[in-house]
Amino acid sequence: MFLRLANQHQEFVKDLVMSLQALATVLERRGYEAACYTCGDRMNSANFMVSLAPNHLIRFLVSDYGITWTELRDDRELMKLEGAEAIAQLQELANLLKVQLTNNTPVSIG
Repeated sequence: MFLRLANQHQEFVKDLVMSLQALATVLERRGYEAACYTCGDRMNSANFMVSLAPNHLIRFLVSDYGITWTELRDDRELMKLEGAEAIAQLQELANLLKVQLTNNTPVSIG
């Protein structure tokens, strides 16, 4: 049972890393400074960052050790979420991006 759960977790992290890479690509195409960095080709961790406005940075980290969403403005941490809450906030960003693509308006969180 535990080996199966470990494999499922690894697949979940891989899927999340691939989704972050795709999100970074879409945001870059929309004119935002965005990047998704991974270590090696195993797809077991990623550091996703996007600047939504001057001095407004979103950073999303995923690895086998955990998942973290951090929002910074003027180099000050506004919000830090972990686990399911971090993923829910990432989904909100993706939903806002969909609205922006439909209405051709800027993405704004918070």
